[in-house]
Amino acid sequence: MHIWRSLGEVPADLGRTAVTIGNFDGVHRGHRAVVSRARALADEAGVPLVAVTFDPHPMAVLRPEHAPSTLSTIPERAELLAEAGVDHVLALPFDRAMAAWTPDEFVQWVLVDALGAAVVAVGSNFRYGSRAAGDLAHLTAAGETHDFTAVGVPLDGGPQVWSSTYVRTCLAAGDVAGAAEALGRPFSVRGVVERGDQRGRELGYPTANVPVRPAAASPADGVYAGWLTCLSGADAGSRHPAAISVGTNPTFDGERERRVESYVLDRTDLELYGVEVEVAFVERVRGMARFDSVGQLLEAMAGDVARTREILLG
Repeated sequence: MHIWRSLGEVPADLGRTAVTIGNFDGVHRGHRAVVSRARALADEAGVPLVAVTFDPHPMAVLRPEHAPSTLSTIPERAELLAEAGVDHVLALPFDRAMAAWTPDEFVQWVLVDALGAAVVAVGSNFRYGSRAAGDLAHLTAAGETHDFTAVGVPLDGGPQVWSSTYVRTCLAAGDVAGAAEALGRPFSVRGVVERGDQRGRELGYPTANVPVRPAAASPADGVYAGWLTCLSGADAGSRHPAAISVGTNPTFDGERERRVESYVLDRTDLELYGVEVEVAFVERVRGMARFDSVGQLLEAMAGDVARTREILLG
């Protein structure tokens, strides 16, 4: 797979392609329904499938105060799109200049000149171009002019249509199970484990601490059962059950940075500092609470571990 970060990076000899377009943040089940249809059309035409997405999210440029938190980085998005059947990803750098493109300019510069589209598959509610003036009807007409076929794919899900907004709503409520249903997999965060204050180690519960990426979506503060997978280091590829705390740890004053802290059950020998990990959330154990003493905190942590073990290991 190639990830092209601009129109200029697309090879001039790419040839004809099938194209699907969207933000694809999180690559949830609704996105995969569109990609699946696009993959079938690409196979019928005997051409590669290119997914076009935008970086950053257009709302971050047009109305930054209303920009949604992100469910995935571009590399993560590309990895998920590849798993869904995409051959290449074009991540267009979205700015005010691109926001001013007319629908016809978008079609000409992206679909025709850069990608040589033979077929374009999009969600039935797809809009594009300045002030979202382009829709499926416009795309269909443009295809008749430029020799490509436009296909609208009905929105998937029901009674709740799967969407990135729905996933974010679930996460904000701590409903990681609902988010997983929409995503088709557990919601996860990735990052490099940093050395924290080591308070967990002192209490007998050493944790792998990953800061919450700015502007990234994460579950509501609380304790969760989930899995920690090592993506680098000596234990790369290993997967471990974990009790996961999300938040600032209100029992101890002075902590303000939101972190994802994972205690791997029954393991104190893992060397995780500097290791890239993925933390996947399965079920919420409880909300975040402030305890009046370390003793009360330890009692709660023991209960969290027991509940996590029950959820993950039976």
